[in-house]
Amino acid sequence: MTQREQAAAAFDDLHTRHAAALMRQTYLLTGRPWLARRAVEQGFRLAWQRWPQVAVDPDPAGWVRAAAYEYALKPWHRLCPGLRTARTPRQFAQTGDPADRALLLALLSLPAPYRRALLLHDGVGLGLYETAAEIEASTPAAAGRLTHARERIAGRLPELGLDGHPPVRQGELLRTRFTALTAAQQVTPTPAERVRSDAERSGLRATRAGFGLAGAFVLVLLVMMVATPDHYTPSPHKPLATAPQIRVSPSGRRGVHKDLEKTDVRKTSAKKTDVRKTSAEKTNLKKHGTAAVHKRLREARLSPEVR
Repeated sequence: MTQREQAAAAFDDLHTRHAAALMRQTYLLTGRPWLARRAVEQGFRLAWQRWPQVAVDPDPAGWVRAAAYEYALKPWHRLCPGLRTARTPRQFAQTGDPADRALLLALLSLPAPYRRALLLHDGVGLGLYETAAEIEASTPAAAGRLTHARERIAGRLPELGLDGHPPVRQGELLRTRFTALTAAQQVTPTPAERVRSDAERSGLRATRAGFGLAGAFVLVLLVMMVATPDHYTPSPHKPLATAPQIRVSPSGRRGVHKDLEKTDVRKTSAKKTDVRKTSAEKTNLKKHGTAAVHKRLREARLSPEVR
């Protein structure tokens, strides 16, 4: 067998052993059978695209499970009514045990981080440290989520008998119920050959899209380089006006400043002289005007007509 055939055989074996169980677990996580199938397919597609990394992983099934859970609980799924977590599970709405349906409803009522931690620890059977590593949280944070989730379920379903038991016993009781709940689900995984072919096609499309974007970016850069001139050419109709540059020595600058000061002093004295002349003229006009008025009055007194 060639290296590719060996990788395909190992991938098919992983898919055959874990695909159905992952679909049942993801159904408990979302309450939507078709979303569970889609999430598991996406997880195995990523695993085949990164098979050299997944093949050497200590837990390949855990790698696929983490990818499937991440896709099922993406934040943008909340914006689409068909992708968000179902409040009423579709499969148990018409068939199934009423007690199992009540347990699934209680599980779906939990926030997504608490629901995932509870399913991994009490459903899958991971330890507290492994659960914290998979949900990317600290060990105390994972323990707090487990405690809160168990309290919520115990308060909603008193018939489970979780109250009054230690945490270890509560986990065992919930693990038994989750195992029975997942075993009741009838699932049909997508064949491994189809998953591998879909992964290869999606990878090829992503590669082509990346090359297309890079080519478009390079083309835009070339067009900008061709259309943009590399130097500035002044217009021939509007010549630039340039002033001659004259270098003045420091002594010359001091002389210029002195001349400017003398000119300012002369202008100021000239303005004062003009103001004095104007006031003197006004005074003379007033004096001459008064003398003329008195002269006319005397002549009027001496005239015969007036007498």
